[in-house]
Amino acid sequence: MAVPTESAPASTSRLSGRLGVGSIVFMVVAAAAPLTVIAGTIPLGVGAGNGPAFPATFVLCAIVLLLFAVGFCAMSPHVPDAGAFFTYVRAGLGRPLGLGTAFLALATYTAVQAAVYGYIGAAIDELVTSFGGPSVPWFVWTFVVMAIVAVLGYRHIELSSRVLGVLLVAEIAIVVVLDVVVVASGGAQGLSTAALDPAQIGSGAVGIAIMFAIASFIGFESTAVFRDEARDPERTIPRATYVALAVIGVFYAVSSWAVVSAWGDQAAVEQAAADPATFLLQTVENWLGPIGLHIVTVLLVTSLFAAILAFHNVAARYWFALGGHRAFPAACARTHDRHGSPHVASLSHTALSFVLIAIFAVAGLDPVAQVFAWMGGTATVGVLALMTLTCLAVLVFFARNRVDRRVWNTRIAPALGLVGLLVCLWLTLGNFTTLLGGSAGLAYAICGVLVLVTLVGIVMGAVRRRPLPDLA
Repeated sequence: MAVPTESAPASTSRLSGRLGVGSIVFMVVAAAAPLTVIAGTIPLGVGAGNGPAFPATFVLCAIVLLLFAVGFCAMSPHVPDAGAFFTYVRAGLGRPLGLGTAFLALATYTAVQAAVYGYIGAAIDELVTSFGGPSVPWFVWTFVVMAIVAVLGYRHIELSSRVLGVLLVAEIAIVVVLDVVVVASGGAQGLSTAALDPAQIGSGAVGIAIMFAIASFIGFESTAVFRDEARDPERTIPRATYVALAVIGVFYAVSSWAVVSAWGDQAAVEQAAADPATFLLQTVENWLGPIGLHIVTVLLVTSLFAAILAFHNVAARYWFALGGHRAFPAACARTHDRHGSPHVASLSHTALSFVLIAIFAVAGLDPVAQVFAWMGGTATVGVLALMTLTCLAVLVFFARNRVDRRVWNTRIAPALGLVGLLVCLWLTLGNFTTLLGGSAGLAYAICGVLVLVTLVGIVMGAVRRRPLPDLA
């Protein structure tokens, strides 16, 4: 039985879809961009974090997020609206903070999508030139990708799900092949055992390792955004959340362990620190040969595209939810008569993305070293703050409403998850300047923007206390 919360204004129509667990998991795991993480995050975690024990960091972060997910899923049946973080925080901590959370969430997903837009422009240009094609500015390729994403986001959600499913299977398959080959051969110097040694797990810059590892899970929590389009949301959303988190955690831990084993502990650290950009590609060439290298180079681009499309779908549904609550123009809450998609919200987010990338291009920013790093860092801080607020909202909600008497699901697990998330957030903020290339001023500026965006939402929610009229 759902607990009555502040009534949300009805949208012109609800989103439609028949997404099952598999479809939602595909979109969520695609947002995590598995191959991109293997290529970009693992070298940084191994080279600058806790070395060959970095695979264990994925396990630790997955445990914290599983604790978060327990409360998140327990509350899901009592939050009938789409909107994920927004609706959870609103139900637990009130409308003003809920609306502030919605603004923060939209800023976070916009930032992570902008980060990947920068990366994919550079990646496509490198891919094209490697096959003898012409070199063009990175933003040209980015705008081409943006146009394709705009078309898919406008159409029915099932189309995006099918596209993401195909791309995800391909990128996971090639990494699994690499894992099997390395493990079956016993690695370069035997299979690594560093991840089983507590002393090595806590060695080096463990804070940086946790920061990179937790950033790799961004997107798993977006299952609740697709509530209106799920076949049986009260069952589908919790199952998809657990499955997505388990798949991501196991895949990252095993694959990073195999990559470390492919070099040997000391050699892996040295290679990752010396040349993180080509660490995976060199590993693939050593173990799968030139053909494997070409396949991975292509799939890295499709992995980035899949992440962009997945994050676009999530962000568009935040626009849709905010339109339904009149924080944004009411038109954002309209759905397409034929596709049942949030087409106005989708086009609005595409327009915002276009403006951001245009600004970066005019400013002459490097697509990887600046756009990807700065926007990726912004998203890491944002998503940790969002999950921390959501975890607190879960605890407050169940303390006020005795609708679920499972102590583990409603109190113990969320409380442990809250502690874990606070530690991760503290470590991330402490190492934020490292992620941004050592610029303390930039770190303060980015955190200031996130705080400002949140405050705008809080003020708007506080001013508009009275229930808003229906959009019909």
